[in-house]
Amino acid sequence: MRHGKLPLLHAPLRTPEDAPDWAAEHRHALRGLVTEHGALLVRGLGLRDADQAGAVFQHLTADLMTEREAFAPRSTRAPGVHSSTPWPANQLMCMHHELSYTHAPPGLLLLACLTPPRTGGATALADASAVLGTLPPRLVRRFEEEGWLLTRTYHDEIGASWEEAFGTGDTDAVEDYCRTHAIDFRWQPDGSLRTRQHRRAVVRHPVTGRRCWFNQIAFLNEWTMPPEVREYLVDLYGPDGLPFTTRFGNGDPIGEDVVQLINTVYERHTVREPWRAGDLMLVDNVRTAHDREPFEPPRDVVVAMAEPLPPSVCAPALEESAR
Repeated sequence: MRHGKLPLLHAPLRTPEDAPDWAAEHRHALRGLVTEHGALLVRGLGLRDADQAGAVFQHLTADLMTEREAFAPRSTRAPGVHSSTPWPANQLMCMHHELSYTHAPPGLLLLACLTPPRTGGATALADASAVLGTLPPRLVRRFEEEGWLLTRTYHDEIGASWEEAFGTGDTDAVEDYCRTHAIDFRWQPDGSLRTRQHRRAVVRHPVTGRRCWFNQIAFLNEWTMPPEVREYLVDLYGPDGLPFTTRFGNGDPIGEDVVQLINTVYERHTVREPWRAGDLMLVDNVRTAHDREPFEPPRDVVVAMAEPLPPSVCAPALEESAR
């Protein structure tokens, strides 16, 4: 994303029905632009529904992924195509890399705007290499050496339940998944599930080799919550029972000042382009972080995830050195 602008390509289509064929014909060129710039916005496709968007997505990548470990439940709109993550329209969804806490995060995100918001609601982007280069070296070094921890407690009332997050109501299947995907777990007396996973904070891009700040350290930290929400949840569940929070890799708490610093650096490197009806966006999920800005409804943006990264890309540094 050079010169602070999101790369924009206009597709001269006669009718929206031509969009899947156009995507198939230009697949290699589009993917090349994403590799070069980290993201690409394609305007003029006229995407109008989830099935049409899904047909375009499938021409641009291999099999679309099934989401696991979501922090909020999405609805399925078409095979492999999901609604945006539910999040209050009047609140910013902070910069993050999609599912970067999982064992094999998606390498590619595909988004289509079926209905643009009246105001706001952009999916803004930030270059992860530039963010890494701007963060204080001492902080980067600590996260690079220790990785980061995500702790979650799955409550029925808040976010995705464990059944929704893992796609099953079978506790044995959930335990098998956790063991396979390097997640520590413990069932609580009330039937809720508490998990902890240790991941890398800085990774090398699997294609370019560039070092990238790749995590959800700030987004899923308790200090990102509105103060009244955090206080309510701490009163209700206790400081160890929050739906989610993040820590340094050695278990130390991450202070509010660190979270604010990370979000401030993201903002320095943010580029945004308002959605228009029918837009397509491709995002390199390692090279590029994204957020969702507050908006005035309606807003209908569908998303698909594809090309999971090899688990070795995100394995914690401590794990890797022990091999």
